[in-house]
Amino acid sequence: MRTSPPLPAAEAGAGNTPDARQLRTILIAVSVALMAVIASVSGLNVAQTHMAVEFGASQSTVLWIINIYTLALAALLLPLGAVGDRLGRKPMLVAGLGVFGAASVVAGLAPSAEVMLAARVAGGAGAAMIMPVTLAVISSTFPEEQRGKAIGVWTGVAGGGGILGMFLSALLVDVADWRLQFVLPVVLVLVALALALKSVPNSREIPAHRFDTTGAVVSTVAVTGLIFVLQEGPERGWTAPVTLTGLVVGVIAAAGFVAWELHRRDASLLDVRLFRERGLAGGSITLLVVFGVQAGIAVVLFPYFQAVLGFSGLLSTVALMPMAVMMMATSGLAPVLAARVGSRATMALGIALAGAGLALMALFVSVDDGYPTVLPGMLAMGVGMGLSMTPSTEAITGSLPRGKQGVASALNDVTREFGTALGVALLGALVANGYRGAVDGRLDGIPQGPADTAREGVANAVEAAGSAGPHAPDLLHAARQSFVDGWQQAMWVGVAVMGVLFVYVVLRGPGTTAPADADEPETTEALTAP
Repeated sequence: MRTSPPLPAAEAGAGNTPDARQLRTILIAVSVALMAVIASVSGLNVAQTHMAVEFGASQSTVLWIINIYTLALAALLLPLGAVGDRLGRKPMLVAGLGVFGAASVVAGLAPSAEVMLAARVAGGAGAAMIMPVTLAVISSTFPEEQRGKAIGVWTGVAGGGGILGMFLSALLVDVADWRLQFVLPVVLVLVALALALKSVPNSREIPAHRFDTTGAVVSTVAVTGLIFVLQEGPERGWTAPVTLTGLVVGVIAAAGFVAWELHRRDASLLDVRLFRERGLAGGSITLLVVFGVQAGIAVVLFPYFQAVLGFSGLLSTVALMPMAVMMMATSGLAPVLAARVGSRATMALGIALAGAGLALMALFVSVDDGYPTVLPGMLAMGVGMGLSMTPSTEAITGSLPRGKQGVASALNDVTREFGTALGVALLGALVANGYRGAVDGRLDGIPQGPADTAREGVANAVEAAGSAGPHAPDLLHAARQSFVDGWQQAMWVGVAVMGVLFVYVVLRGPGTTAPADADEPETTEALTAP
């Protein structure tokens, strides 16, 4: 894994490197900022019904309100990460917090779906300004001996923040009003802004070349097209014209981006040749798969908790918390283990534990025995993901020069977003297909109307049970057992994917190489002291 040397004292500002207290304040500032961004990704999921009723919006519009934030965030990460490297990471962080906070206020007060959509786009843009900078500040500020632990905290927040945000949002929806969930990101923004203005140092790249505008535009088109396909494919159909158009645009733009970056070489937005090296390739692939599995599992667990076990939305988020807590705890411990046994071994152990967690859930998940049948698998997955995420993130940030840590951080974030969208689409489709394949043979004797509704999904079956009369218990049992059958199929596919990733990491995982700055013409200038 590539590592960059710590900034010399003169570069840290005012002749001094930050002391332990200042570093701790910096870490809190960027972690709070990251939490605001991550919590907003999943929070609105628990308010879909409320938005549909209040705005008179269709399900498609509601899904766009939820998904367009992630789409804007993912599309703008790389170019805004590069802009932050050049203009200064502290100004980019402060500006991003301002944009994101203002967008959250507008979203909380939005009188219509159109205003809400615009506010979510602006929030995604603000988040894309914040997210790369938070990790870049850690990479460029913390000494090498402390950087791993700081990145561990960052990855823990990135991994568990979504579930925590969903829990707090569900709590507000249940006990108060759905609009109050926008109070949380606003409060987090204000705290992060106060800490950032006081403590976060500024650093920027002194470039030897002009900004790669063409690469920035093409990368935005590529990411937009591919994320759009993954978000809309399950709803519109994978062969729908709009889905295929998005796929073609995304693939062509991605190929064009690679060709352009190879042509630009030293002046490129992202040197794609670095993917030949173990650190960048291994870290990116691991994050892609791990976050994909995590997001897919969350999508599968919610209908299991709600439609199969009968949990409320709030109780369902509480049921997810053990996995998030284990993930966040072990993300902080991963650097200690990596220092002893190596990054590759730590990543491999984490992947193996996550795969074991999937296998446990596939083997023991049950309609009748409920939550205890999935808890051991969730805990194993949380530990495994925490162990694998931190060294993967270090591998990515350590593979790019210090002057391009914003780009490195953005690449890490884009990989996470792609993995999340891919995991939700694929695992969700596997469970849905497994459910449909299993439920048909269990609906004999059920009236045609409720039976047809039940074929659409387990949540639909629960709703249809009210009109099934004396057949309601049979209908519910058929739907719930069929969902568990589809669950098991999806889990075994996940086990196979994690097995392939385990072999890849063992054979081609990140190694230790020379610092990436060795032949880098750009330098990094620190502009202000903490």
